[in-house]
Amino acid sequence: MPLTIGITDCDEWANYERWIIQGDPDGKSGNEDIRVVMLKPGDGEDSFVSHCDGIIISGGEDVSPSLYGKPEYVKDYNITDCNPERDKFELRVYKEVEEYKVPLLAICRGSQLGNVYFKGTLIPDLPSFGKTGHSGGPKTDTVHGVKLTPGSRLHQIIGLEKGEINSHHHQATDKPGKGLVVTAISDDGVVEGLEKAKKSDEEFFLLVQWHPERMDANNPFSGKLREAFLQACKEYNTFSNLNQYLSVTP
Repeated sequence: MPLTIGITDCDEWANYERWIIQGDPDGKSGNEDIRVVMLKPGDGEDSFVSHCDGIIISGGEDVSPSLYGKPEYVKDYNITDCNPERDKFELRVYKEVEEYKVPLLAICRGSQLGNVYFKGTLIPDLPSFGKTGHSGGPKTDTVHGVKLTPGSRLHQIIGLEKGEINSHHHQATDKPGKGLVVTAISDDGVVEGLEKAKKSDEEFFLLVQWHPERMDANNPFSGKLREAFLQACKEYNTFSNLNQYLSVTP
């Protein structure tokens, strides 16, 4: 059966849709039988996540500092690009992902919000903390090195311990959330990936800080990540359909 992938709404939502369906920013590869749906506040059913075979929580605005107990950061670091309605909605998405164990890939802001969901904290503004190499400007990515934790799920997927990723963010994980471990870190010590400390072969749950949807599919940090996510979605789809069949079979 076709896969249904839910992607949370953002200004560059079409990039995520194209990446999942076509596999490359230029649309030169990919022939998956995939249906992509937009998830946004006000449009969801009572259990919208349960109708998906995979979830991508996309990038975008800053996470509201009040969610991780630092409301003073708004004034201290001039944080104005927040969307409380989106925060609330996507935290609900995380809750349902946890309930239904749907494969999850969270990207940039999505990763930061996931860390907050698990009671972690964020660095509110990287340049203010001396980390200046993570954004090339308002509409420009930069590129930097990253190291992966050997033996992590992310390392198993990518197949490398070091590589290069794109970058466009000014916030990042500070204290990892409960039950999460760091699996990727930049050359200057910024957290670039998180996953659950207790791994399960049946559960796909990855939080990454870079933007694989804007990278060349030949880079394993994009192409292999997509392949692994969709494989997990296929397995979830098969398992869900089998359970549905068994539930209605006399």
